Amino acid sequence: MTEPLSTTLRIDGQRLWRSLMDLAQIGATPKGGNCRLALTEEDRLGRELVTGWLRDAGMTLGVDQMGNIFARRAGRRDDLPPVVTGSHLDTQPTGGRFDGCYGVLAGLEVIRVLNDHGITTEAPLEVVIWTNEEGCRFVPVMMGSGVHAGIIPLEDAPAAKDRDGDTVAASLERIGYAGDIPMGSRTFGAYIESHIEQGPVLEAEGIAVGAVTGSLGLRWFDVVVTGQEAHAGPTPMLYRRDALKRAAELIGDILALADPHQPHGRVTCGEFELYPNSRNVIPGRVTFSVDIRHLESSTLEQMEQALRDACFRHSELGKVTVELRDVQRVPPTPFDADLVNLIRTSSDTLGIPYRDIETGAGHDAVFISRVAPTAMIFVPCEDGISHNESENATPEDLEAGANVLLHTMLSKAGVAAS
Repeated sequence: MTEPLSTTLRIDGQRLWRSLMDLAQIGATPKGGNCRLALTEEDRLGRELVTGWLRDAGMTLGVDQMGNIFARRAGRRDDLPPVVTGSHLDTQPTGGRFDGCYGVLAGLEVIRVLNDHGITTEAPLEVVIWTNEEGCRFVPVMMGSGVHAGIIPLEDAPAAKDRDGDTVAASLERIGYAGDIPMGSRTFGAYIESHIEQGPVLEAEGIAVGAVTGSLGLRWFDVVVTGQEAHAGPTPMLYRRDALKRAAELIGDILALADPHQPHGRVTCGEFELYPNSRNVIPGRVTFSVDIRHLESSTLEQMEQALRDACFRHSELGKVTVELRDVQRVPPTPFDADLVNLIRTSSDTLGIPYRDIETGAGHDAVFISRVAPTAMIFVPCEDGISHNESENATPEDLEAGANVLLHTMLSKAGVAAS
């Protein structure tokens, strides 16, 4: 009598680690992180390395109009919708080695270990690499998955520009990933994304895996504070229309608006532009970003209203004005209950400690949940630090999460009888 796969089948943790470290050489930064901005030469090199590994694993590849890459391993019933995993390869300017990349390479490792053991699934399996998840070069964030899910219009995304005026469409052509698969034409039977937590909870509690039940909603805004630039020397303080002074007062109020809405309230001002940005000129315009998040839609609405009220209070017609501009909205998103339960069951079967957890970050899974049953698997990261060159995770935790992914995908896809 053969032993069940849950007893015998495990991913190769050392091989997974080597793949992560090999990919981390592309766009490596002096402090041990990564800079592979979306659709740059570094992104192209990362895509080429990983797609080479996917082809070596016997997978067939396709690329859609947004440069999303789909690698497919046939199942016995190839007419069934695939069970899909994946994430992204683009990083922040001072990003880490694991954010996004772990989800893609954990998926690759699942395929490799099934090949090693000659296992065929009933449903096909796919590994997907989404375009421009980070949103730091091109806005909006999670662009490739958003267009796939029909949330971001296809006619808008290719025209998005970076700060140098380069477009998504031109960048896709330049790096050779302007594909021809029609957007949204790929259907998924399920989507499971593995990711580092990007927060401190799992590490603090000594738990190896998070079964992610859903995500916080987020709303992005730009605030434009407009005064009047003037010479820093001859202009007395009383007569100044100093946009930066008013912005600083406003930012203090904004950064406090999540305080009454703990533990799930979040607010961040992360991007700033000053005009004319000269040492001896009073700033005439300040533009900065606001990111608010919460698990409940009603509370998110209260936080947005508090933001609007603060902007109104600090606007003074004829002196310094404040304009609030909408950028992006993502509602709170529950994940598929049956799929989350499969993650719990896989963790239990493997003897891996887990807990339910929510994600405070945006992920491609959030958009894909609109068109397919979706869940996420979290593993700890050191001190909860991410979007940072010091981002770190242990090989043991990464291996544990990938094993949960393997058995969750097998449970969903089914193993073909030999």
